[in-house]
Amino acid sequence: MTKFTFAQREEGFDNHIEHSIRGYTNLWTDVLKYSEYFVEDRSSVIDVGCSTGKLLKAMIKQNKFAPKADYFGIEIEEDFYEDYDKDEKENPNLKYFKGDVLDFEFKDATLVTSIFTLQFIPEHLRREIVTKIYKGLRTGGAFIFAEKTVSADPRIQEIRTFTYYDYKREHFTADDILDKERQLRHMMKLKTRKELIGLCAVSGFGMDNIDTFWQNHGFTGFIAIK
Repeated sequence: MTKFTFAQREEGFDNHIEHSIRGYTNLWTDVLKYSEYFVEDRSSVIDVGCSTGKLLKAMIKQNKFAPKADYFGIEIEEDFYEDYDKDEKENPNLKYFKGDVLDFEFKDATLVTSIFTLQFIPEHLRREIVTKIYKGLRTGGAFIFAEKTVSADPRIQEIRTFTYYDYKREHFTADDILDKERQLRHMMKLKTRKELIGLCAVSGFGMDNIDTFWQNHGFTGFIAIK
């Protein structure tokens, strides 16, 4: 079976995400606006699972008040690497780390983002990764992430799932939706909102400093401040 990768979608990764997640533009806007509260000169801004680098490049423009901030994108999927050299030449403060997040050194960060990435990382590694993020943040820095979540109530989950499928049918065929579900079943391991907040807590973040800020269907945005 051919390895599944979002980078190989015919419509392009960014367009695919826009059509797959209702309200994605609102999430995107919120993350950029939230970044203004954390980006600082002589600090690091890190995006885990940066894909095309679109978020980091937008963040550079959003935070022109901090021209000496350094931006790092971490991406393990080689299919996304095509434009990285061009991006780095056009944005001197931007660097890409082509490899595993476990091999990246988090330090002096005031903001770390991870948009729909943790759900594809093996469950036994997630605490180690979030702990690395926590330790690499400066006091007052933030971890902003978004994940597809499941409900603890099966009735709510059923309503959520089939309402989401109705939305996806506006952009994709039923066969495409089912094929994607089949391809992702061994890769995507979802958690409840409570479990994800708990993951942040056991990794070092205080319970009072973790909250959600966006949700649409089962997709949820979280913020945790050190």
